[in-house]
Amino acid sequence: MKIICIGRNYAKHIEELANEKPEEPVVFLKPDSAILPKNNPFFIPSFSEDVHYEVEVLVKINKVGKHIATRFAHKYYDEIGLGIDFTARDVQARCKEKGLPWEKAKAFDGSAIIGDFFPKTDFDLENLSFQLLKNDSVVQDGNTSNMLWKIDELVSYVSQYFTLKKGDIIFTGTPDGVGKVKENDVLVGTIEAKESFQIRVK
Repeated sequence: MKIICIGRNYAKHIEELANEKPEEPVVFLKPDSAILPKNNPFFIPSFSEDVHYEVEVLVKINKVGKHIATRFAHKYYDEIGLGIDFTARDVQARCKEKGLPWEKAKAFDGSAIIGDFFPKTDFDLENLSFQLLKNDSVVQDGNTSNMLWKIDELVSYVSQYFTLKKGDIIFTGTPDGVGKVKENDVLVGTIEAKESFQIRVK
């Protein structure tokens, strides 16, 4: 099982972190050890003082595919969900300054929250609203209509580099509103008002 993540897929998030708009999707991976087991709290790692939440729509691959054309990409997933790409922002900044990979900041143990999945037929994937609430206040309010690259385009793109297999999950990028987590925060993710996950920070 692979976790394939897309960075810089929402213009306002690019702006809030003062990044450059990419000419093609930014791709990085998380290992399966990054998945936080269900019902477990998220523990802020000792190596970071600035861990940020990044809520993202998830796609679960349902069969093997390679070099998938965009027009056929919809056949390779039946479910979508919601998750968090936890990012050690201070560690990431140091890596970026030195031109180093981001894995220490993005792929550490427990850094991937994977919520409940729902049939994609329940939603309009081109106009899908989703939110992250922190302590009952909305901190991220996204819509897939604002993606630079749509879901099917992402499935097609990543399949040019990685063979997609059943159970692989694609994190499709985060909207603006990312921020720091603190001990005892409660994070709740919703898709079209349907709760996908609830996580407590320790």
